[in-house]
Amino acid sequence: MTNLHEITKKLDTNGKAFINGKYVSASQQAVFNRKSPIDGQFVISMAACSEKDIDNAVMAARVSFKDGRWAKMNPGQRKGILLKFAELIQKHAKQLAVLDTLSMGKPISDCLNNDIPLAVNCLKWYAESIDKMYDECVPPLPDALGIVTREPLGVVGAITPWNYPMENVAWKIAPALAAGNSLVLKPAEQSSLSAVYLGKLATEAGIPAGVFTVVPGVGEVAGKALAMHKDVDGIFFTGSSEVGKKMMQYSGLSNIKRVALECGGKSAFIVLKDYSDLSEAAEVLAKNIFSNQGQTCTAPSRLIVEEDIHDEMIDKLLNLVPEYCPANPFDEKTTQGAMVSHEHLERVLEYVEIGKKEGATLLTGGKKVFPIEGGAYMTPTIFDNVKNNMRIAQEEIFGPVLSVISVKDEHEAVKVANESNYGLAAAVWTEDINKAHRMAKNLQAGLIHINSYGEDNITAPFGGYKQSGNGSKDKSLHALDDYTELKTVWLKIH
Repeated sequence: MTNLHEITKKLDTNGKAFINGKYVSASQQAVFNRKSPIDGQFVISMAACSEKDIDNAVMAARVSFKDGRWAKMNPGQRKGILLKFAELIQKHAKQLAVLDTLSMGKPISDCLNNDIPLAVNCLKWYAESIDKMYDECVPPLPDALGIVTREPLGVVGAITPWNYPMENVAWKIAPALAAGNSLVLKPAEQSSLSAVYLGKLATEAGIPAGVFTVVPGVGEVAGKALAMHKDVDGIFFTGSSEVGKKMMQYSGLSNIKRVALECGGKSAFIVLKDYSDLSEAAEVLAKNIFSNQGQTCTAPSRLIVEEDIHDEMIDKLLNLVPEYCPANPFDEKTTQGAMVSHEHLERVLEYVEIGKKEGATLLTGGKKVFPIEGGAYMTPTIFDNVKNNMRIAQEEIFGPVLSVISVKDEHEAVKVANESNYGLAAAVWTEDINKAHRMAKNLQAGLIHINSYGEDNITAPFGGYKQSGNGSKDKSLHALDDYTELKTVWLKIH
């Protein structure tokens, strides 16, 4: 078994903030301690940035934006720097992967084969967009010329979650920097190590001081201070809907800064009886609800299945459960690692007890396991006989917990799927193309999958309806709309 303490000794770990191109301690040397959910052992003391630290970071960002060291740089030069930044992340992939695995317990194979390659691709994609964005002219008039230009928003704050540390950071910093903004990043306190490590890579790539800043800290302090700061022009947040609502409040209480939110989900995975390959549907469902320990905003946590195939679908899912039992996250064969923390594990287990009290049938899982002593591990969990008004069907659990709901037909399936405060993603499994189009049109979600799940890439917008999001989307060229201002100039022609 991998010796975690030996790994920690060899790591280039840094718990400081990265402000104005330098690593600095938080004011008054304030720190918060991080333990690894893999074995519960101490990892590092991270800088706990205060309101004063956030103010210093924003001030440096504002100076860098005003003097144009990045915003007014030749687009081709800015593109080259971001491409080099991406190449450096790829070069340091193993170090970054170990930092994220140690921090949040996700399998090392996920970090190396999924998160970091996607982060690198994201940065490269937006870098390539820099010199391909054109301004516009309004339809021609006989006596006037209207020109619409796109300008960077200014100083922007990004608050990112812990479940996909590198990928989610890239989704924010890539379009923000490509558009010419100066960025202050507040990563989740559970997984700040890789974000802090990016500071020196950004400097090596050539990103000027003050343009890219990383301020670790507790959300209620550092995150709130960033969102409330009156010299921040936009706040871009990924996390829970509850905290997302606070971001909107903070904007209104400060300077009405722009807010874009990607929040929670309770996604529906609808399987109809006309779909012939239930084994395929079950395999895709199991992979997407149990992978990353169920800690995914788009996780298909509600299986909505027609009554006629309910039992067969359940049998196939139960046969797949052993493939997703937790193991040592540093073993490259592991498919499910630890939960992000013992505190989060207890929260998820509370939902298991809630489900049982509500009358749902616990078919499997719902228990702690200890592939490594002291770690935060949980078995894949399936509830049957779930009613859509139960808390386990309505609230985001953010763990490896699946709720199974039986319906009579496609119309009831859509009704049940839409009876949720969330609207991030959904899937429909059917061989009837008319049903597929009809249901996709009627489902209230930002991402609809037909006979698949999770197939998306950087070219398509990512975000949801209702309490799953607000503002524009992550990914695609549409993301640049949030990080820029449109200015119209009218020229009178005599």
